[in-house]
Amino acid sequence: MRPQDLLAAGRMGRETMDDYNDFINAKTAVSTRGGPDVTPNRVNSKLHPWQRDLVAWATRTQRAAIWADTGLGKTFMMIEWARLSGPTSLIVAPLAVCAQTVREAAKLGITAEYVRDGSDITSPGIWVTNYERVESINPDLIDAVALDESSILKQSTGKTRTMLIEHFSDVPARLACSATPAPNDPEELTNQAEFLGRMARNHMLAAYFVHDQINAGGYRLKGHALRPMIDWMSTWAVAIRRPSDIGGSDDGYDLPGLEIMPHYVEAEIESEGQLFATELGGVSGRAQVRRQTLAARVAETARLVAAEPDEPWVLWVGMNDEADALAAAIHGSVNVHGSLDPDEKARLLLGFADGDFRVLITKPSIASMGMNWQHCARMAFVGLGDSYEQYYQAIRRCYRYGQTRIVHAHIVLSDLESQIADNVARKERQASVITAALIEHARKDHAA
Repeated sequence: MRPQDLLAAGRMGRETMDDYNDFINAKTAVSTRGGPDVTPNRVNSKLHPWQRDLVAWATRTQRAAIWADTGLGKTFMMIEWARLSGPTSLIVAPLAVCAQTVREAAKLGITAEYVRDGSDITSPGIWVTNYERVESINPDLIDAVALDESSILKQSTGKTRTMLIEHFSDVPARLACSATPAPNDPEELTNQAEFLGRMARNHMLAAYFVHDQINAGGYRLKGHALRPMIDWMSTWAVAIRRPSDIGGSDDGYDLPGLEIMPHYVEAEIESEGQLFATELGGVSGRAQVRRQTLAARVAETARLVAAEPDEPWVLWVGMNDEADALAAAIHGSVNVHGSLDPDEKARLLLGFADGDFRVLITKPSIASMGMNWQHCARMAFVGLGDSYEQYYQAIRRCYRYGQTRIVHAHIVLSDLESQIADNVARKERQASVITAALIEHARKDHAA
């Protein structure tokens, strides 16, 4: 169903809608002040016109969300927003992305400095830190804060989520930036709204969602709630997949193509009462399959890498044993794993972007967010989890605007794990209703 059909289907009677809007207005946080009256001509001319429009809108809105797909210049827009929203602005990013952010600022002629501790912030300017060091920052010194990869807020009961919302609750200007295709579920959506001070999470769940234990997330959108929620969200959030979504030109934003290539190795695993395992049997069964097919999957992956010796490769793993075996099998590869010093992780991930080595081995949980690896058009998943978000983000490190070649993504699994691949493919086909509706709303605004 098209977004406009969903919106039409969700219409309510005028009396009901008025009551509903009164309830929403009572629950919505009111901004204490608006942002500076910035026009697009004050935004760096190195940005595209549509990017300048977005930055100016977000600066005026003061507490805004930009959900822009990978390669659309989210970092440039975030840096310019920080410059215009200052004088003292903080960008919080995953550690591996911080150095990349400082580099991107330099391309705009802007000085941004990375800080490991809040005591290093001694003057106005643009400062960059990683999520692990946020608590050392005195928020009273900050005029504007931007969260890069703001989907970290998805952990609704997590310590990090609560800390970020509370720590920056009095900072006047806030920006949430994510390249995730959308806040696809209530957890991420409500947490980003609460971080921005737009509505408390529990109020937003009560207003727009109904508790549903059958649904995997525990909540589903109320039948009548989509249109009023989109009308409200569009005042502080923009979601785009292509520049034309907000009236820009798509010239130069054509992706060259993505080929998903499954490779299945045989799994002969003894289980109780049968010679060959015919199903995975839950998490423990999956782990058993991965362990007992490890050698075959590593051998197949090493063969793929050896077949294209001039190509950079990213090899995504889920287990430490997979990473160790790949590192032993592929000469010159670099394994970026969890026990490395954080600064060493960041150095190696950026080193791969710079071409310092050809084959990177790591986990999606470590490196699937924020890195720009358009120089690489080959990757392999040496096993696969159920998280569509991690899968999507991992592919988008290479398959992003700016990539000039067809990206080959190999998925190396046992034949018993084909159901996992099917599950991820199903999720990939399910477009986010909320994001589609936001994009449709933005298109109508620009066409008006």
